[in-house]
Amino acid sequence: MDLSELRPAKGTRHAKKRVGRGEASGTGKTSGRGHKGQGSRSGGGVRPGFEGGQMPLTRRVPKRGFHNLFRTEYTPVNLDGLGAFEAGAEVSPETLRGKGLLKRGLVKILGRGEIDRPLTVKAHGFSQSARRKIEAAGGSVEVLSHA
Repeated sequence: MDLSELRPAKGTRHAKKRVGRGEASGTGKTSGRGHKGQGSRSGGGVRPGFEGGQMPLTRRVPKRGFHNLFRTEYTPVNLDGLGAFEAGAEVSPETLRGKGLLKRGLVKILGRGEIDRPLTVKAHGFSQSARRKIEAAGGSVEVLSHA
């Protein structure tokens, strides 16, 4: 078997409905668009959220709060996830990606769980409890720059 013999599974592909091909097709004449009006015209129809002139929901609902565009977002990794590393290992964003604990972005180590082996942990941020537990286990923490 090679690539030229690959076919989609039976029943997964459907022919495109051909509209406006005579009355016998079932979608002739108006092509399923009804008679006259905005919806029958080419390029017609209403934009998403339009409610016929009534004040749209997005404008009726009050707006609250503030969204900081410049905030720093961290991917949290808890101490119980660091059990995958052996004693004396160096834990960095690269090694966390290798173990599947991190996809992308900046890393912050959080204190959920316990740690029972000395590790050298390098991350962009640490919670106070995580820092305390890592150092109590004989390990060390190193804060990486955000750049």
